[in-house]
Amino acid sequence: MAIIGVPLFLSDQNNRLVVTEFELEGLDQSHFGELKIVHLSDLHSKSFGSKQRKLLNRVEELQPDLIVVTGDLIDAKKAESEAPLHLMEGLVELAPVYFVTGNHEWWSGDFGQLEMNLEQIGVEVMRNDYKTVHLKKGQLNIVGIDDPAIQSNQSEEITTEQHLSVIFENELIEAENYTILLAHRPEFFALYQEYDVDLILSGHAHGGQIGLPNNGGLIAPNQGLFPEYVKGMYTGKSSKMIVHRGLGNSIIPQRLFNRPEIILLRN
Repeated sequence: MAIIGVPLFLSDQNNRLVVTEFELEGLDQSHFGELKIVHLSDLHSKSFGSKQRKLLNRVEELQPDLIVVTGDLIDAKKAESEAPLHLMEGLVELAPVYFVTGNHEWWSGDFGQLEMNLEQIGVEVMRNDYKTVHLKKGQLNIVGIDDPAIQSNQSEEITTEQHLSVIFENELIEAENYTILLAHRPEFFALYQEYDVDLILSGHAHGGQIGLPNNGGLIAPNQGLFPEYVKGMYTGKSSKMIVHRGLGNSIIPQRLFNRPEIILLRN
């Protein structure tokens, strides 16, 4: 029985989706009513059923008003896969979709084609810019920055700071609006808080790959062993950050106690 049980358990850990809910604090209830935002990240070209039907059905059940995807939609080693576009084609039928790049988009060497495909589908590709989004009777700012892997000749933190500066120093953002920053990398949480944002949505850490007690994880890209930011909500001095634990895998093929998730933000 154990011989059968172990493969089933491992498959369950990699494939059975879980919905994680967080409260959107600070939004005016009288303007937005019951607002629902779905956050996805780090698909890495994985498929959840034919044409992503299992994943799309779960998202549809949540009836989102807005969907955000925080990078690594593709995996650099499987960039030719149709699975990412199948997902995005289905998502835009459910709600407006906003997307920022992860490191794998740049490592693939062909982001230009993917960007064109996403825009043709109707996805808002956010590249160091912002949009004022009107939802119900309210409006909020969505800010999106490129992953720093776009640059290879300087530190990733410097690149990230430059991307943020382009938006907040050169653009007139409506400061009274609730502002959400989409940024693939959670390790720059301290840097993000230097700017006027209420909430940061990130991915990249894959939930630490193996879930540990007290919301911990074993290992994460760019953070190493026992990383600080792996999943869930983190509260800083001026902002909060929610880190998505990802949908797919890349270098490490197996998740443990860390199932793929859909994040639902609601006020």
